[in-house]
Amino acid sequence: MLLILPILLPVVVGILVFLQKEEAKRNRLVVLSVLLTAATALACCLLPDQSLTLMTIEGTLTVTLAVDSVSRLFLIVICVIWALVAFFAFPYIKHEGKGQQFFGFYTVTQGTLMGLALAANFVTLYMFFECMTLITSPLVLHDGRFSSRKAALKYMGYSVFGAGVALAGFFFLAGYLTDQRFTPGGMLDPARAAEHGHLLLVVYLLMVVGFGAKAGLLPMQAWLTTAHPVAPAPASAVLSGIITKGGVLAILRVTYYMYGAEFLQNTWAQKTLLILALATIFVGSMLAYKEQVLKKRLAYSTVSQVSYVLFGLLLLTPEGFCGGLLQVVFHAVVKNVLFLAAGAIIYNTHYTEVDQLRGIGQKMPVTMWCFTLGTLSLIGIPPMSGFISKWYLAMGAFHAAFPVVGMVGVVVLLVSALLTAGYLLPIVTRGFFPGADVTVEQKEVGPYMTIPLVILSAFAVLLGLFPNGLIHWLEGLSGLIF
Repeated sequence: MLLILPILLPVVVGILVFLQKEEAKRNRLVVLSVLLTAATALACCLLPDQSLTLMTIEGTLTVTLAVDSVSRLFLIVICVIWALVAFFAFPYIKHEGKGQQFFGFYTVTQGTLMGLALAANFVTLYMFFECMTLITSPLVLHDGRFSSRKAALKYMGYSVFGAGVALAGFFFLAGYLTDQRFTPGGMLDPARAAEHGHLLLVVYLLMVVGFGAKAGLLPMQAWLTTAHPVAPAPASAVLSGIITKGGVLAILRVTYYMYGAEFLQNTWAQKTLLILALATIFVGSMLAYKEQVLKKRLAYSTVSQVSYVLFGLLLLTPEGFCGGLLQVVFHAVVKNVLFLAAGAIIYNTHYTEVDQLRGIGQKMPVTMWCFTLGTLSLIGIPPMSGFISKWYLAMGAFHAAFPVVGMVGVVVLLVSALLTAGYLLPIVTRGFFPGADVTVEQKEVGPYMTIPLVILSAFAVLLGLFPNGLIHWLEGLSGLIF
């Protein structure tokens, strides 16, 4: 019964938040929700692997929750990020307005994410995946302007269509599965799968591209760069750092828990998706380099960086698998740092263009030091956390089944790192060294906004200095799968 609590608590409290008009009481409800949800999620993580069936549909299909190593990783990351962004959002959304709407949907969204992480089979995962899309759309739609309505519709269109493609794939795949529950190493019946191997690979390709819409994989990435500029900064932060990882989680489950690495290795489908992931990395970095709107530049960066995760997972090697999941954690932390720092700048100065940020490091030193640490990690400069994940991705590429694709992958990762430096470091240098002709008055945002930034920046540093515990955990998980 414990497994239902991390889902049920934020949904129930979120409904109360919708009904609470008084700001102070509403904020206390949000804090209560994120703390209780984190406590129950931690309790689930500490217990041995277990499952809970909520309902049965048409005899064999069930809505089932379960906790395993993958769900533990995603539960912890979601709870930490959700709590810190909530505190940042209190003053930001007070300034933006519509606090009941934002915090109501924000709180309920955490419940859907908990369900997605705890999903024990495809039916449960798909149900929470679609719920996540529907409930996060109002976060994009927040201010109600035409551009926001257009962005929310685009986000829903891409996400629902992509998930629908994946669902169609499952309808075909279900007849070849030996079990409905996610199983490390895959659930395919070897004899039946051998008869229609080529067709099953087509289905796999479509399912990955479908779920890849949420993760920003080409050609389904356009919603990201439309939604981020119009959404409030706290919404942009969780959309980029957490919601995109919903697509990653779905692809991980399909790849390693439904098909299995052994069936997919050395196939044309694997090669095609690796090339698609590398193309996304390069194109996202190039477009970010050319973009002048700060939040849109960070959105293009997300398109690129989340495909680092997909590249690692699609390598189907233990090193690539570990590198991909390390990137899940590190990117979630770092991209929240960057988007929240951008939000603090917009909140304090109303500057939205990169060219307007000369001297911003002198005006907002704490915010910009956090932005700088996030930048160094995203580039992959040691000893920052981003270096660790990119190192494992490179090792995975060297051991890939397709040597040429692996070598090209290493080159693309290096070029992307250089482009990342090109589109983020100038913001830092011009921010701290604007020139003698620029004089600014120091005016930092308040503690509700700076403390979450400092904590997340500290995580970006500490996870790079002391990664061994996380690496050991992920290596143990990869041992179960390979």
